[in-house]
Amino acid sequence: MGPSRSPDASPSSPSAAVPTFDAMLASYRDLVTPAIIASIPDREPKKHLYALVAEHLARSGKGFRPALCIATCRAFGGRAENAVPSAAAIELLHNAFLVHDDVEDGSEYRRDRPTLHKQHGVPLAVNTGDAMNAMAIRVLKANLALVGPARAWRVLEEFDHMSLETIEGQAMELGWIRDNDCDTTEEDYLLMVLKKTCWYSFIHPCRIGALVAGHEPNDLESLNRYGHTLGTAFQIQDDILNLTGSRTMYGKEIGGDIFEGKRTLMLAHLLRTSGAQDKARLKAFLGKPRERRLPREVAWVFERLAARGSIDHARQVARGFVAKALAEFDATFGSLPRGPDVDFLRALVDAVMNRST
Repeated sequence: MGPSRSPDASPSSPSAAVPTFDAMLASYRDLVTPAIIASIPDREPKKHLYALVAEHLARSGKGFRPALCIATCRAFGGRAENAVPSAAAIELLHNAFLVHDDVEDGSEYRRDRPTLHKQHGVPLAVNTGDAMNAMAIRVLKANLALVGPARAWRVLEEFDHMSLETIEGQAMELGWIRDNDCDTTEEDYLLMVLKKTCWYSFIHPCRIGALVAGHEPNDLESLNRYGHTLGTAFQIQDDILNLTGSRTMYGKEIGGDIFEGKRTLMLAHLLRTSGAQDKARLKAFLGKPRERRLPREVAWVFERLAARGSIDHARQVARGFVAKALAEFDATFGSLPRGPDVDFLRALVDAVMNRST
């Protein structure tokens, strides 16, 4: 399945100390950050555009997506510098999605600070998201010189698919909320997560890293399965943390998913297992605009989620996807020489389930 690991593909030799997961994550972030900063145009209008881009990007997240891209590239024998433009473009696209998602969801906090639209208004926030989307495509132009026109085009095709799948998943979620669809099943939720989360956050970063390393598209099916199972576990855990974490640790408002009426795995379980009276009350609550949903009503929904075992059910489902992700890791990366990048891809599975942020 493509080229073997090159001698300089790992950041350290086998005899060196093994980096920790957090140290590896930071090292990938350090590789990509200069490219992201350099992508911000140094021209006007700064106050109402490029300064807002820089402000939002300064709220750095974990950087899982660019890390996956670079780690997969090096695990399969590629050079990190060849993956940096694609990794930077993925992170820019991710941040564009975040800004737009916050507007669409009416979210108040992102990375423990007021969302961009709360600080600067919806029009400027939307335009800032548009700018980061355009910047992502500009950064991809560097692939022409690094990996050649044919492979650069394949990476662009990955971005095309990644963007559309994510937008389709977002449309599903927004449509359920707008129509107050209370018949959304757990299977519906999992399809939405595949589209909205798995493709752009896990599957495509891995696929793009492998393509940059020299793999062909028909060699990448196992990466689809690894990214799908890992991404699903990640999203379910994220939904759980939205209810059970602290805002300082989680970075967004706790209970925000209930305020926004998001159809999570837990809500689908609650709607499925509730009696007629509770289901009618839930439907009435979810039919209200966000600004009319009261804290005491949100507290009641949370109490019902806990009482009906919906949160525990979600944890069990997430653990099942983690087990599948471990099996897919073994199938995809298990035969490769061990090194920091392969170890990172393995440790990421545990980090998804054990994270508190």
